[in-house]
Amino acid sequence: MKFSNSLFMHSPVDNKLPIRKTLEKEYSDYTSYIEDAYKFGQSHVFGWWSEITPSEKKSLLDQISSINFLLIKKLFNDAVLKTTQPRQGILIPPQVIAVPKHDTEKEIAERAKQIGENSLRKGEVAILTVAGGDGTRLGISGPKGTFPIAPISKKSIFQLHAEKIIAVQKRYNTRIPWYIMTSKNNDSATQNFFKSHKFFGLDSQQVCFFTQGMLPVVDLNGNLLMDSKSNIIMSPNGHGGVLVALKEKGILSDMKSRGIKNIFYHQIDNVLIKIADPIFIGYHVKDEAEISLKVVKKCHPEEKVGIVVYIDGHLHMIEYSELSRKDMYAKIEDGTLKYNAGNIAVHMIDIGFLEKVYQMEESLPYHAAMKKVPCLGEDGGMIDPKENNAIKFESFIFDILRYVKKSVIMEVLREDEFSPLKNMKGENSPASTRQDMINLFGRWLQNIGVSIPTDSHGNVMGLIEINPCFALDQEELRNKVDRYFQFHGNLSL
Repeated sequence: MKFSNSLFMHSPVDNKLPIRKTLEKEYSDYTSYIEDAYKFGQSHVFGWWSEITPSEKKSLLDQISSINFLLIKKLFNDAVLKTTQPRQGILIPPQVIAVPKHDTEKEIAERAKQIGENSLRKGEVAILTVAGGDGTRLGISGPKGTFPIAPISKKSIFQLHAEKIIAVQKRYNTRIPWYIMTSKNNDSATQNFFKSHKFFGLDSQQVCFFTQGMLPVVDLNGNLLMDSKSNIIMSPNGHGGVLVALKEKGILSDMKSRGIKNIFYHQIDNVLIKIADPIFIGYHVKDEAEISLKVVKKCHPEEKVGIVVYIDGHLHMIEYSELSRKDMYAKIEDGTLKYNAGNIAVHMIDIGFLEKVYQMEESLPYHAAMKKVPCLGEDGGMIDPKENNAIKFESFIFDILRYVKKSVIMEVLREDEFSPLKNMKGENSPASTRQDMINLFGRWLQNIGVSIPTDSHGNVMGLIEINPCFALDQEELRNKVDRYFQFHGNLSL
């Protein structure tokens, strides 16, 4: 990790710093926080104090009061010195429930499905969606979940997920609470979006929003970055922040009061997510698992996806960058990759397991990520960096796997269940995810006997969109569409 000179080191800002005692006298309630800012070398945040309004001063002090300066210093030092220990131990591929191919496997999956369906009918499952990111990389100024993604109707990602929940509720005559973790940056916009769309037909009382924690962004010398003379740049603390927020925001208690036993966890951007999949739920419940994971086979050895493995008897998810070339290309006897279980961030989480983890009073580790972040320069003007100039700190939910003793790892087909929206162009873009949706619906129709034209790459030629409230899956579609139905290039059901 390469570090450059601090943005604020020996800058004119230093000459404008207010007298510390005056600050503490005028804002005595914030004395300890002001002391920490000076003690940990972050006094430059007061560099424009004389230029900002009283309300801006109060806002800046409130921000400072929320920052654990000791933690930020430790995280920065860990990033610079790389004091965190590299992974050690022998990697072992996990036992995976493969996609059913033979009658016996299909019968086992059907029995699991019945268990999952029973749990859904009893109201024991909640949906937890991590939606703290924004759509900047997608060209929108708002939460990623508001992106219009449906192939024909252009429904938002939020609406697609909501309609799947409605369809599951109808099928199993149940009520499924939906918990959505936002960030401070997008919470208001997310809630307003739901209200303006009347919660997409859901009861507003079953949708619960809560925010994850935030951490300041620092420059390459550990100094807090600002995007205005009165605002420190803050960033969501990663999807691992959901574990802390569930407890601190009272969400886990709310779940228990509703009779919830297991959480179906997923991230907002997967447009093919099979929400509350009863087969997955059933395997998890049948085996009394603490955390269960869905995985897909890697496309190729160097695919940038986390890999699920065992290390010294403990379940781990390791980043692609942590695999050696040898392990990356290692194969088993049938010629397939040895480390092939690609994580797609779809989990079942047992509430009782979470409560045990909380009793341990151990926190998840933080990971440092180098980023290009527009920020305020020493002259008070904005800088749009061309190279990485900042470090963000995030925790990852999969780091909790080290505590897991009982788990289920279930393989699914990528083309059926995994298409994340991340980039404006190319892979995982609106164009590719829409095509993945169209292809899925096309396969459903083909499998029930409808002729669907495809190109040389196997992509459906035309547009297809099927509302989950019309058909949640292929079997339901079979009962509603005659096999003699003819496709004419554009179909919305």
